[in-house]
Amino acid sequence: VGKYYFENITEIPAEVHVSSEFVYNTPILSEKPLFIFISQSGETADSRAVLVKVKEMGYPTITLTNVKGSTLYRETDNQLLLHAGPEIAVASTKAYTAQIAVLALVAVKASNKDINLIKELSIAANVMEALCDSKDLYKDLAKKYLNETRNCFYIGRHLDYYLCMEAALKLKEISYIQTEGFAAGELKHGTIALIEDGTPVIAVITQEIVNLNTRSNIKEVSARGANVITISRKGISSKNDQIVIGDLNEFLTPLAAAVPVQLLAYYAALDRGCDIDKPRNLAKSVTVE
Repeated sequence: VGKYYFENITEIPAEVHVSSEFVYNTPILSEKPLFIFISQSGETADSRAVLVKVKEMGYPTITLTNVKGSTLYRETDNQLLLHAGPEIAVASTKAYTAQIAVLALVAVKASNKDINLIKELSIAANVMEALCDSKDLYKDLAKKYLNETRNCFYIGRHLDYYLCMEAALKLKEISYIQTEGFAAGELKHGTIALIEDGTPVIAVITQEIVNLNTRSNIKEVSARGANVITISRKGISSKNDQIVIGDLNEFLTPLAAAVPVQLLAYYAALDRGCDIDKPRNLAKSVTVE
């Protein structure tokens, strides 16, 4: 999402790298790159290893973190606090949405575009609050589609694909349902072979430019027996869509769409008797490589 913001708002090329891979498989870098480290805790060992390396190379660094005084906060050249407040659960929720909001603010400030982002974020906040009032809907959908399933798929295109990857992570880490997020247009390149009768598929549609394309993919998985939950934006919704997000600026839809996918994961885990705050085998901060 951050890459999309920087490239489409500031028109500055951006790349996303996995910290654990960067240190040992460093790509060719541009002449004057800026490194932005995103870490809720500010203590992620892999990210710090990258920080040490790029500082030796003389490149400027910024940390987006929720913890003032953390290792990454102290050691980078510049810091941006998320101000999301303490996050107790291992699975990140409000820190994730705060990261998106801060990345949008940085991108707009770094551009010459006249965007009233404070107004747009206020609209997004109202939409998110309205979505939070539909808890019974998410609870019912989770019980109906996710209560006994072994696996699940999220599909989407454009910005929705990035949201799908985050949504899949949330569902798998707290409910232990094997979940993957896929680009909907890639289904026929292999993934659709995994769709069978009763497989839950959650489709996210918030971008008008890919609305009809993703709906075509929904028809494909439905024809193969999938049980589909559709999350869409009001302006492009269909009467059969179970979850409809209020209208807001399209580039901020990852903020709003995060609410229903997080609550679907929450209720799926709750129904299965999982420890939602402390999932098995996971820690809040990954402090070893």
